[in-house]
Parts: sequence; structure tokens; C-alpha cells
Amino acid sequence: MVRYQSGDAAAAKSLIDRLSGQLYSFFASESGSRTDAADMMQEVWLRIHRVRHTYRPGEPVLPWVYAIARRVRIDNYRKRRRIRSREIATDVLPAVPAATQSAAQLPSFADLVANLPRSQREALTLLKVNGLSIEEIARTTSSTPGAVKQRIHRAYDRLRSLLQPAGTTETGGGV
Repeated sequence: MVRYQSGDAAAAKSLIDRLSGQLYSFFASESGSRTDAADMMQEVWLRIHRVRHTYRPGEPVLPWVYAIARRVRIDNYRKRRRIRSREIATDVLPAVPAATQSAAQLPSFADLVANLPRSQREALTLLKVNGLSIEEIARTTSSTPGAVKQRIHRAYDRLRSLLQPAGTTETGGGV
């Protein structure tokens, strides 16, 4: 490990060859998926490479490596759980609702944004028309990213209410 820290490519290869089998078993025992185990193996070696300077020479290598591997496994578990919570399992795709208004009946973009306050109109135009990022808009308007996000969110809410047919209410969703 000390040689690997100093940039010895042969030492890195040797370390990978010696520990990869053990680490793969560590990952495969928990995930049950060969693909997930292989992905975690790749991630652990990337992290080890990034943080190799934190290894203290003279200390045992295995506990240090397994501490990193454990974090990779936890991060992978959380990522899979987060993805699973947002996925919707379905055998049949839901039908797309018919449009209630034709495109000819909708007001133009310029007419819609004309109803917005200047700060919201400016932020929305910079985002959607000019293609700037939130951070770029914040720098352009001498504002914070949080304030820009709030302006855009309020603009979306206002546009949603303008586009909604009279007498209907909509919850959630986004523009």
C-alpha cells in the first residue's frame, strides 16, 4: 500500500489482484446480484484510488479497505432503495389523457409570461428560452440559486393556474 501511495503502478496491480476476490465476495454476499457486486467493486477501487493518501503507513491495510468497501455497500443500498421507492411497477402503461385544449386555443408563451412579475418572467425566460442553469441565472441576476429556484417555482405555479381550465383543481405535478 505504501508503494501504491507513492505511485507504483505494479503495487496498485498487485493490491487489486490480492484483494479483489475478497471484496467481490463481500459485495456479492449482500447484494445477491453479480452485476451489483461488480459495480460496487469498480466503485470501491475508484474510491481507494481517490483516498489512498489517507492510508497511514504501518497500519493494517484490510481494515482500511473494508471500511471503504462498507461505505460503498451502504451507499449502493441507499441508492437502490431510493430508486425502488420512485419506480412504479406496471404491466400496462397508463393511457395518456386527451388534451383538453388544442394548441391553437393556448395563449402564446409571450402572452403567458406577460402575466408574471418581472423577476419571475426574467428567471423563467433565462431558464427555458436561453437555456441557462440555475447557478448561471443566479450570477446573472446577482441573486442566490435558492432565490432563483423560488422565483421559477412561483412562475410555474402561476402558469399552471393560468393554463388550468376553470373549475378544475390539480395537485402535484410540474410544468
